[in-house]
Amino acid sequence: MRPIKQLIHFGWVQVISCLFPGVIFLSMAMTQILPLPLLPRYDWLLIIFLLMQWWMVHTGLETRDELKVITVFHMIGLALEIFKTHMGSWSYPEEGYFKLFGVPLYSGFMYASVASYLCQAWRRMKVELVKWPPFMVIVPLAAAIYLNFFTHHYWMDIRWWLSGLVIIVFWKSWVIYEVNGTFYRMPLALSFVLIGFFIWIAENIATFLGAWEYPNQTDAWNLVHLGKVSSWLLLVIVSFLIVATLKQVKKKNSTKIKNLNTN
Repeated sequence: MRPIKQLIHFGWVQVISCLFPGVIFLSMAMTQILPLPLLPRYDWLLIIFLLMQWWMVHTGLETRDELKVITVFHMIGLALEIFKTHMGSWSYPEEGYFKLFGVPLYSGFMYASVASYLCQAWRRMKVELVKWPPFMVIVPLAAAIYLNFFTHHYWMDIRWWLSGLVIIVFWKSWVIYEVNGTFYRMPLALSFVLIGFFIWIAENIATFLGAWEYPNQTDAWNLVHLGKVSSWLLLVIVSFLIVATLKQVKKKNSTKIKNLNTN
């Protein structure tokens, strides 16, 4: 019975941590079904996501430090969206007043929601990292992964080389997490794959709900190509590396302050 109870508790923590992504999917579904007054659908989505973000901070579900991290991801995601739509990778065909270079501003929240999940799950499951690679390795790797999303349109796509490098760098790294008082551990590379796969599933739901569309979905909705899992995997890695690095820095600063106060 205990394994079942642990699984249920783990699932509940995941649901709570996915509150922001859950609101995003629910909003996409509702705005597609219900008639919307005054503003286009994309603008209503932006308003809903802004209100949700404010509510999470106001109620303490999200800390101000987490809000800063999420804002960074919003900007990173929006920059990527603007470039990708310009290159024809996907499009936002509906009308909207709050668009930047053809990209609705709500789109950045989809990336921010990934950061929100990571921050929420990290805090609730008391995540600890074992054998975390040096800062001088993490930063160039994250930068190279992110830049490849842009450069592969003009140069060779090195995502598989980067994926191999990730396996090498994190081969000995583990993530320790708590579920209902019991600690478990998982290879960090495996956690990347699992999160990337579930985001791919979420992407299929989002495109089905008309959040955006790929060229092969213009006439009718089709399943997003399984190869996109590799893209989300690498994006998850960038997200995780940024969140983990900021957590590590904050932890070191807190330890220094505690030591100074003790002395």
